[in-house]
Amino acid sequence: MTRSSSSATPCKLVILVSGGGSNLQSFIDGVSNGSLTADIAAVFSNRPKAFGLERAANAGIATEAIDHTLFESREAFDAELMQRIDHYAPDLVILAGFMRILTPGFVQNYHGRLLNIHPSLLPKYPGLHTHQRAIDAGDPQAGATVHFVTEELDGGPAIVQAAVPIEAGDNADLLAKRVLTQEHIIYPLAAQWFAEGRLRLESNSALLDNTPLSAGGYQYND
Repeated sequence: MTRSSSSATPCKLVILVSGGGSNLQSFIDGVSNGSLTADIAAVFSNRPKAFGLERAANAGIATEAIDHTLFESREAFDAELMQRIDHYAPDLVILAGFMRILTPGFVQNYHGRLLNIHPSLLPKYPGLHTHQRAIDAGDPQAGATVHFVTEELDGGPAIVQAAVPIEAGDNADLLAKRVLTQEHIIYPLAAQWFAEGRLRLESNSALLDNTPLSAGGYQYND
């Protein structure tokens, strides 16, 4: 699914969070300041007390909490989540710190319109503890990657990356804070490209302006 570059209506987003929602806030701010031509239709969380829901409510955005612990299986939870998301008919679904491994059925339902951000320079360090793994490996830099979601965990085609130098004396927390600053820039940027009809997923490749992106995606430098 690709949005038309001539579409006069804002791109309708549904955003999924599990925690504090700092990336969600970057989307709220982008819509507010006009840098993101989108409408956040709803924010969902699998944790009813997630602060991200409070951020959304404070911005006048509809919120829905679906407690995953009340479902007998991952498939049952995802089926309910899909049904509730589809009520809003979003153009794009944004995973903003949504700490759930999604089922193939869920991923397929939103093929080409499901984005995630991962705190590493993919394909390096899929999974958890990415910053510590980069430090332990002696890497000169870490960073974040926005990518399309596919059935392979953290393995979908990269859209945009931002690199952050690893400094002497860094620990995982210090590094994570600097990476997060870049996440707040590149994630709404990727959504804006989609909203403008410039970004699409085709044959498991991310295309920007009809040109396939490299394995690491567009390299953002502020």
